[in-house]
Amino acid sequence: MASTPRTLAVGLIGYGAIGRPLAAALAAGAAAPARLAAVLVRDPTRYPPPPAGALLTADRAAFLARSLDLVVEAAGHAALREHGEAVLAAGCDLLVVSVGAFADDALLARLLATARETGRQILVPSGAIAGLDVIGAAALGGLDEVTITTRKPPAAWKETPAEARAQAATEPTLLFEGPAREGVMRFPQNVNVAAALALAGVGLDATRMRVYADPTVTHNTHEVYARGTFGEVALTLRNVPTAENPKTGRIVALSVLKAVRNRCAALVVGL
Repeated sequence: MASTPRTLAVGLIGYGAIGRPLAAALAAGAAAPARLAAVLVRDPTRYPPPPAGALLTADRAAFLARSLDLVVEAAGHAALREHGEAVLAAGCDLLVVSVGAFADDALLARLLATARETGRQILVPSGAIAGLDVIGAAALGGLDEVTITTRKPPAAWKETPAEARAQAATEPTLLFEGPAREGVMRFPQNVNVAAALALAGVGLDATRMRVYADPTVTHNTHEVYARGTFGEVALTLRNVPTAENPKTGRIVALSVLKAVRNRCAALVVGL
């Protein structure tokens, strides 16, 4: 007699451009038997109730009391700093969207130490980028060069240090060129993809990045190049921005959903 698969209780930190579509997909059974159990936000009065009777709360203790198996962080670097260690200490795996926060070595070290102590995992989805499986595998054999060039419309750079330059741009304008560590710290909401690429490959200091405000594009565009003993790979991704937040591509929520499905699936492709 076949056994019934155990339900995966999912918690969600953040309920915006990533969190809401993810919650709706979980409620629709898109990652069954995973279910949304709780959502943690700063101010519950700002949001509609989540589907399927999930708890909406600003109380972390109440959130973690829902016996969560997996917590998805989709609320930004500050939220990861505030809640990451507590989530892992409570015995939950942690799926991190705001991976750019790991440019802070001390934060990453604390989270890794807690994960090791509790036997939990920190997971990073592909998000708005592709090819992390190739880069990660190639890194085992040796990588000589990894670069990423990001181009986003001027509206995507609002509330960043480059907002004035981006809004004034009439042609592709270089906002930053240098190591990924510095770039993700300057633009924490825009280039988490560079941090994910760096962690998969040669690290935040050796990965080179260029960032453009580009009025000629309507998509958030990422061009990745890597060279090593395996050969070469070049990828271009053109992601449609979400209406709610032009910094975030629609693919991000879908990538997180896929990562949750992988936790329940009998067959997982692309590791």
